[in-house]
Amino acid sequence: MNKPIYLDYNATTPLNSEVIGAMKPFLEEHFGNPSSTNYYGTITKNAVEKARLQVANLLGCSANEIVFTSGGTESNNYAIKGIALANKHKGNHIIISAIEHPAVIEVCKYLEKLGFSITYLAVNNAGCVNVSDVEKAITNNTILISVMHSNNEVGAIQPIQDIGFIANAKNIFFHTDAAQSLGKVPVNVKLLGVDLLSLAGHKLYAPKGIGALYIKDGVKLEKMIHGAGQENGLRAGTENVLEIVGLGKACEVALRDLDKNIIRLSQLRYKLYQGLKEILKDNILLNSDLKLSLPNTLNISFKGIIANNFIHELNNNVVASAGAACHSDTVKISHVLHAMKIPEIWAKGAVRFSVGVSTSEQEIENSIKHIVNLYILKTK
Repeated sequence: MNKPIYLDYNATTPLNSEVIGAMKPFLEEHFGNPSSTNYYGTITKNAVEKARLQVANLLGCSANEIVFTSGGTESNNYAIKGIALANKHKGNHIIISAIEHPAVIEVCKYLEKLGFSITYLAVNNAGCVNVSDVEKAITNNTILISVMHSNNEVGAIQPIQDIGFIANAKNIFFHTDAAQSLGKVPVNVKLLGVDLLSLAGHKLYAPKGIGALYIKDGVKLEKMIHGAGQENGLRAGTENVLEIVGLGKACEVALRDLDKNIIRLSQLRYKLYQGLKEILKDNILLNSDLKLSLPNTLNISFKGIIANNFIHELNNNVVASAGAACHSDTVKISHVLHAMKIPEIWAKGAVRFSVGVSTSEQEIENSIKHIVNLYILKTK
C-alpha cells in the first residue's frame, strides 16, 4: 500500500537525515551526563554547547541567550509566566493577539485567574495584527506583549519588527512564538527587537520533545523548574543531550538552506494553489495573503463541504489539516478563522495544506488530482 502524500508539515516534520546522523553517536555511544566533569560528561557537555551555538547562529544572537526546553509549549509558558511573575510589581497587563497558539492563549487565561489583565488584539481578514492597535492597547500597567511571528493555521506573518520598535520605546518586554517560522523565513532576534522568542524542534525537522527559548541578555524571568543548576541556572534537569544535538543540527541545516528553501516552498505552494484554482475556480476561497504569509502554507476553504469530513476521506491519498471540527450536529470554527471574520459558510470548509522540503512537484500534481476528484464526488 502506498503511503498518502504528506502536506501537513506545519503539524510536524520528519527528521532530517543529517539530524539523524548527528544524533546517532549520542544514541549508541556517548551517554555521559553533561554535568559530570569526567571524560564521558565532557563529550556530551561540548555537544550541548555546540548545539546552543548552532541555535544562536540561526537566530542571530549569542549562545548564552539560548535555553533548551522540552518544546514550543514549554518555551511559551516559561516566557510569559516568567515575565509576568517576575514583573508583577510593575504591572499586571499583557497584550497578545487573538490568533495565538493555545500554548500562549491558555497561559494567559491561567494568568487572568491570578489577577492579570489580558488584551486580545483583533486581526484583519489576512490574519495580521494592526500595529496601531498594539500601541493603543498599551497602558501604564503593561509589562508584556506577545505576538506570534507567523500563524500556524493560515501562515500570516506578523509585523514583529514594527511591534518590537514600539515595545522597546515603551520599555515593555516583547515575546514572539516563532515555532512555525524558523527554516521558512529569516528570523533575526536583533532585527526584530524581541526580548524572548520560542522555537520547537519538531517544526524544524528535529525531534519532538525539544525546543529552545531565546532570552535577551539582561532579561530576568521567574524560574519555572527548580532543582540543580543546568542551563545557567535557568532550567533544572539533566539535559536531553540526544535531542539537543538534533535541534542544533537542524538549525545549522535550516540556516544553510534557507534561501533555496524559501524559493522552492513558494513554488510548490503556488503550484498547488494554481492547480486547484484553475479547476475549482470560485468553489475555493484563499484565507490569507500569500505575499504576507509563510512560503509553505496554503489555507483555503472549499465551498459546500465540512473540512474535517473532507480531509478524513482524503486521508488515504493526501494528509492535511482542517480549520473546523465537527461535534455532534455542530461545526466548531477555529479561533483563528473566527478572529479573521471568515464567513461561516466558508470557514467550515477550511483546509490547511503545508508543504515541506521533502515535497516533490509530482506529489503536488497528484495531490491536486486527489483533492479535485474528491471535491467533485462530495458536491455532486
